Amino acid sequence: MRSDAVTKGLEKAPHRSLFKAMGYTNEEIQRPLIGIGHAHNEIIPGHIHLDKIVEAVKAGVRMAGGTPIAFATIGVCDGIAMSHKGMKYSLASREIIADSVEIMGQAHPFDAMVLVPNCDKVVPGMLMAMLRLNIPALMVSGGPMLTGRFHGKDVHLISVFEGVGRVKAKTMTIDELNELEDAACPGCGSCAGMFTANSMNCLTEALGLGLPGNGTIPAVSAARIRLAKQAGMAVMNLFHEEIRPRDIATREAFENAMAVDMALGCSTNTVLHVPAIAREAGVDLPLVSFNEVSSRVPHICSLIPGGPHSLQQLNEAGGVQAVMRELLNTEAGLHQNVMTVTGQTLGRNLQSAKVPDNDIIRTVADPYHRQGGIAVLYGNLAPEGAVVKQSAVAPEMMSHTGPARVFDSEEEAQAAILAGRINAGDVVVIRYCGPKGGPGMPEMLSPTSAIIGMGLGKSVALITDGRFSGGTQGACVGHVSPEAAEGGPIALLREGDTIVVDITNKRLHCEIDEAEMAERRGAWQPPAPKITTGYVARYARMVSSGSSGAVLK
Repeated sequence: MRSDAVTKGLEKAPHRSLFKAMGYTNEEIQRPLIGIGHAHNEIIPGHIHLDKIVEAVKAGVRMAGGTPIAFATIGVCDGIAMSHKGMKYSLASREIIADSVEIMGQAHPFDAMVLVPNCDKVVPGMLMAMLRLNIPALMVSGGPMLTGRFHGKDVHLISVFEGVGRVKAKTMTIDELNELEDAACPGCGSCAGMFTANSMNCLTEALGLGLPGNGTIPAVSAARIRLAKQAGMAVMNLFHEEIRPRDIATREAFENAMAVDMALGCSTNTVLHVPAIAREAGVDLPLVSFNEVSSRVPHICSLIPGGPHSLQQLNEAGGVQAVMRELLNTEAGLHQNVMTVTGQTLGRNLQSAKVPDNDIIRTVADPYHRQGGIAVLYGNLAPEGAVVKQSAVAPEMMSHTGPARVFDSEEEAQAAILAGRINAGDVVVIRYCGPKGGPGMPEMLSPTSAIIGMGLGKSVALITDGRFSGGTQGACVGHVSPEAAEGGPIALLREGDTIVVDITNKRLHCEIDEAEMAERRGAWQPPAPKITTGYVARYARMVSSGSSGAVLK
């Protein structure tokens, strides 16, 4: 056992003495030591209840003969960090989370680990660390929040963001917004909808590193506590069978996860996180891989924010396992021989999966869209690619040509939108918001929600070298690479330039001839860094392009 390095032998008497200082008995010290890395805190609604999930995991570990040892890491609530300086720290936190879990796992040689995250950067950060350490491990999330109810309709966090635009457009009163604010987020869990947190929790399950139900069982359900206990028991089986994360997270498993990504219509942030996780597993996933999978996997679930259905409804319809069962009917199917943390192959797991509700999970013969939920666009504005959640785009906006309305910050763009200075047909450009330029590639939920709230969702496109919340809908194209701070073509745009956003043909183009572009490039000067001290300043110097997952060099 790895833990023998601190528990066995004469020379480890001082180490054992330190364990005993914390109340561990000889019997506990002799058992396999199971690290439980969690992100419980009192600032993230998806994490406020993780202490209860951790206690359930501990119970499972003890039932199966191990000694659970919990430790914590950080987390950022993207909703609370939105629209101010804090958002520059959100994506950057992923690397700190990965590093901190790696440090804990190496400094204290656990025999196996259970990781307990729930929200946006914490899930991928922990998965990255899990694959670096490559000791028997699995993940169990805290589960999704329920939707709220407002005037007889399901509502959620994005409803409130869009409500701000509706108040500005005079289609909602302040009193109604206050009422919505109280109703939209009814309790703990990752924000209701196929936003980034729930996308990553579902993909963890699809990848085989989370138990069936990990992505969809509601946070407040007793089934979530039972799942956590099962996770504690399952990690002991992984330990005894010597099944490690890299045995599970193979190229084939990542292809399965990308297929589920397309079928569910997941957040565009998966295009940042999945390649970064794959990199830790030694698997190369170039950006174009997403288009290859999207071309053969239909979009079969219409989930919030692009559709009407909630994570709770998806869970009731069989969850991720049912979606994967239906994807077996696609021409390429899924790789069924891959191992999972159940200790069984995916094919074996799916034998008991059913699709009880074809309104929630459509058949592959009758999908919402023939192609998957995400598209990667290329062109003279995005030579290295740009990303759009095409399943959340109105049909009339799948191809759009309009004049550029250029802003060098999210704040400037938001002010223009709410002041009514953006017109139908415009293409809003928000630049210098990439991994280096942001820094930290901030999300653009406020301006995208304002566009919807102002009634412009079917007539205005938005492009940025930043990124979007999983709650974004509409013709919003992010991750434009190379980014403006690196001198990418988006930095050369001027007010009124004609931009073509052609999602159908995977094209992002500006109608500027090469000579004009060359002249503008010669005159371009890189901007001064927005933050010059501290972690994010170091991050900006070390981070790679969004097209390669914004990993640190």
